[in-house]
Amino acid sequence: MKEIKIIYQDKDLVVADKPAGIIVYPDLIKELFKKFPDLKNTGHSPRYGIVHRLDKDTSGILLVAKNDKALDFFQSQFKQRKVEKKYLALVKGEIKEKQGIIETLIGRSGKDGKKQKVYLSHDPDSEGKRKAVTKYKVLEKFNNYTLLEAQIETGRKHQIRVHFASILHPIVGDKVYGFKNQLKPKGLERQFLHASRLKITLPSGEEKEFKSKLPEDLKIVLKNLNYYDNKD
Repeated sequence: MKEIKIIYQDKDLVVADKPAGIIVYPDLIKELFKKFPDLKNTGHSPRYGIVHRLDKDTSGILLVAKNDKALDFFQSQFKQRKVEKKYLALVKGEIKEKQGIIETLIGRSGKDGKKQKVYLSHDPDSEGKRKAVTKYKVLEKFNNYTLLEAQIETGRKHQIRVHFASILHPIVGDKVYGFKNQLKPKGLERQFLHASRLKITLPSGEEKEFKSKLPEDLKIVLKNLNYYDNKD
């Protein structure tokens, strides 16, 4: 298993930089037990102190609480939408607007229970579906692709992936929500989605922002798209 980098830790929190290809639980949490055995005393199996989730093929920032009080404290901020979460994503096609917002309902797909689906408020089967809001701004445009920063104000399952697929700009490399037989950039072996920034308040009252650099595999993809030709 790939090494899990620790971005930050204190008496209440571990901030891990999750590699792509690792399931948050049980795989990632088991690896963290080796470094932080006391995590077994937080929360309940199999999730333990995991504050939020990232999909298997999404890399980036993941918070793990070290005790039950901290777990409740951090999860409360997520529920109250006080956490700022930003992702880097490469999507199919050209998004013409410099920035935008996608606001829908999201719920389980009736055709495939493993997938999520966008619903509109007037849809006859929208009852019980949950509001989802994704803001985005375009960072760079390529031939047939757009690199953007997405900020989610809600944390619905597969939210970013579902939202961009719904506007016909799916995350590149997404095997679930991408277009059938979709071409992908050279070197891309997974979905191009990375949790790059997260801002949250610690139990001490200090507001803290954590950052995760784009992993090497995704840097190579951008390099192949000539993103770094004129970059420092």
